[in-house]
Amino acid sequence: MRLSKSLFVTLREEPAEAEIPSHKLLLRAGYIRRIGSGLYAYLPLMWRVLTKVRQIVKEEMDATGAQECLLPQLQPAELWQQSGRWDTYTQAEGIMFAFTDRQKREVALGPTHEEVITAVARDLIKSYRQLPQHLYQIQSKFRDEIRPRFGLMRGREFIMKDGYSFHADTESLKATYTDMHQAYCNMLTRCGLKFRAVDADSGAIGGSGSQEFMVLADAGEDDVMYTADGNYAANVEKAVSLAPDAVASTFTSYEVKDTPNTNSINKLVKFFECDPTLIVKNVLQQAVYDNGKTVLVLISIRSDREVNQVKLTNELVKLAPNYGAKTVIALEVPDGIAIDKWAAKPLPLGYIAPDLGNEYIMASPNVHPQFLRIVDATAASLTNFITGANDTGKHVVGANWGTNFPLPAVNVDIQKALVGDRASHDPTQLLETARGIEVGHIFQLGTKYSQAMGATFTNEQGEEQPLVMGCYGVGVSRLAQAAVEQSYDKDGIIWPVAIAPYHAIICVPNISDAQQMEVAERLYAELNQMGVETILDDRDERAGVKFKDADLIGIPFRIVTGRSLKDGKVEVVQRATKQSQDIAVESVGAIIKEWIVNSGQ
Repeated sequence: MRLSKSLFVTLREEPAEAEIPSHKLLLRAGYIRRIGSGLYAYLPLMWRVLTKVRQIVKEEMDATGAQECLLPQLQPAELWQQSGRWDTYTQAEGIMFAFTDRQKREVALGPTHEEVITAVARDLIKSYRQLPQHLYQIQSKFRDEIRPRFGLMRGREFIMKDGYSFHADTESLKATYTDMHQAYCNMLTRCGLKFRAVDADSGAIGGSGSQEFMVLADAGEDDVMYTADGNYAANVEKAVSLAPDAVASTFTSYEVKDTPNTNSINKLVKFFECDPTLIVKNVLQQAVYDNGKTVLVLISIRSDREVNQVKLTNELVKLAPNYGAKTVIALEVPDGIAIDKWAAKPLPLGYIAPDLGNEYIMASPNVHPQFLRIVDATAASLTNFITGANDTGKHVVGANWGTNFPLPAVNVDIQKALVGDRASHDPTQLLETARGIEVGHIFQLGTKYSQAMGATFTNEQGEEQPLVMGCYGVGVSRLAQAAVEQSYDKDGIIWPVAIAPYHAIICVPNISDAQQMEVAERLYAELNQMGVETILDDRDERAGVKFKDADLIGIPFRIVTGRSLKDGKVEVVQRATKQSQDIAVESVGAIIKEWIVNSGQ
């Protein structure tokens, strides 16, 4: 590529719209251009990066025996209604672009393709002899983000690899899941990225087990919890831990105490001069199911711990059939306005006990008449604890489950794991944290979609069984920006060699100097012929401008046809280290080629 003939525009000032370094740099360096909220044009340099990422992903997928296909981006609503996810994606999460076509049919732009691929499998896979099957595609996806931000990290249109496997049993699924774990590790390693595979929540996709692949970066949107021994890593939404041991209670008998102005945990701790591990706090939340039913959830948890909303949502989804529903579409701590809609009388906020009476709920066809009571394991194990008395200005001390309060039937882990907590797999290990950018996610879906959509096969015994499924995604455009977020400096981008748009850039300080141009042209031809992808900066610009642009766009190797030519040499600068050396013109190609090979490409 000759820069003098290219659409190449760089910016000196940081764009006001950009918040994180990678977004700023991709805009400044002319890789992307904002077209609308969450919508970006991939300019020539960016497309070369994406093409290289796509190729690495494709090679690793093909190596596992997966078959590439292409599925429609426009999807009929009835498929999503069959799976039960239409309301979740259009109402609860609200992330799907859904509309009605001219024939009055509801359709949507696909954020993912589980329903479409399950419909294909339902029609084409009939026998165990056809299994397993694994199909994947690489194409654009769409999400109606409430707040598109961070450039390609959270856009409304993005490029993704999504794959889906079909199996006769879970053993076969687990084998493919293991293959995908290795394939994803290979992809990220080949892309030159530092990453961590972590246990994750399956979210709206569903299924039993899942793992996220996190590129480690300070600007990551996700917190990764891990242990130094390398035996545990999980997204904070999924992380489990052992809470610190509770301090022994000094209260030996049950008693109601006047505790004026103690409607917060901090005030209560000061009032009793006690440790917060002795207190059970009772948190009220409001869940709305997909059938419109509101369920009021009373959570008892140790006061030094916080509720993990994702874990809580998962538990509520499990209980959905009890309320004639399939999923949760909203979950929140109700404010005063929300409480007024269902409260039969004023609540003793700040003084609620685990046995808050159902008489506080006003009779209504849309509100379940009883509190759903959930206790976290941290609270369930306490004895002689302090908690509310259901009376403003009063608490009880020396309380016990089974004696003073019924232990809720739903006794689960819904606490948020914290840095410094002991690890469940080894209490001598403490949880540490890092920031990560999710670029890949693999799921063991099981039969969630096949059962809902009637995708079955005949097994060896002639019995009809639902297909067992897996799902595997890689954010191609997100991965490309994550690479920038992980590797840059004050001067610009530092691309890993494997996914850099070009390997080398030749800067001609003075295009009027015949010798500089002659050597530059010769090297440009030789390097490209050798497979060293090379840019020739033959613009009529000052040398300083060219050097700044070369650093900004992050090309791994810069070749300068300058003063060293008098000795038959050119200056070669490695972008990642800023190391510079003079190399004989005739040796440049072989040396850079070796550097590329040694970089792991």
